[in-house]
Amino acid sequence: MSTSIKQSMIDSFMQIRINNRESEYLHPSYLLEKQLLTSVSEGDADKALTILKSMNKEYRPQLAEKPIRSLKNSLISSCTLFTRAVIKGGVQPEQAFHLQDACVLEIERVQDYETLEQMEYEILRHFVHLLHEQQQTPYSKIVNQAIAYIHEHILKDLTLDMIAENSYVSPSYLSHLFKKEVGVSIVQFINQKRIDESKHFLLHTNNSISEIATLFCFCNQSYFTSLFKKYVGITPKEFREQHA
Repeated sequence: MSTSIKQSMIDSFMQIRINNRESEYLHPSYLLEKQLLTSVSEGDADKALTILKSMNKEYRPQLAEKPIRSLKNSLISSCTLFTRAVIKGGVQPEQAFHLQDACVLEIERVQDYETLEQMEYEILRHFVHLLHEQQQTPYSKIVNQAIAYIHEHILKDLTLDMIAENSYVSPSYLSHLFKKEVGVSIVQFINQKRIDESKHFLLHTNNSISEIATLFCFCNQSYFTSLFKKYVGITPKEFREQHA
């Protein structure tokens, strides 16, 4: 970060503190925000809406010079928080991020301040509805939580113990339940997901195959190539060449 940018951020930080102190503005309680996100992740729309309305009785923070831009920035921040909350609740990250993108585009389209204020409640309902839809999948809540955790941490060295701990069950129980419901073991599911995600890096980056193998926690390039061919039918090099 350049010195000028760093100084500008410091100046902005100090000015915001002064403005908030003069207007007696305080950010909503962190505890209240946690309660809101917990309600969203549990699919309790009524409770979440009640908390959000309570939080919005206070003045919103100033996030831009123009009021409507400031409000839009605030709503986009809420979208980000709701996205993380429903992923925690079991929604697959891709679906949550698609909804987030759609909401942000709609926020940018609307130019009426009062409409935007009401929009935040509709956005919250959309996220909770997505969570309820996800819970109607053929998988149980435990398996959905495990899948969501795998998606969110796909670039980490995942273990059965870690995933089971996040789902609040024993590793042996999760392993049995996952294989029963999904039809493959957790290890196979993780490998398949990593192979799918690696395709993006093969097509859209200049990273070497060895670097991509390391990024997705495969022990070496040879093992990555072997698994890739098993699931895709061709090697990573052939895949990259065919789609160049």
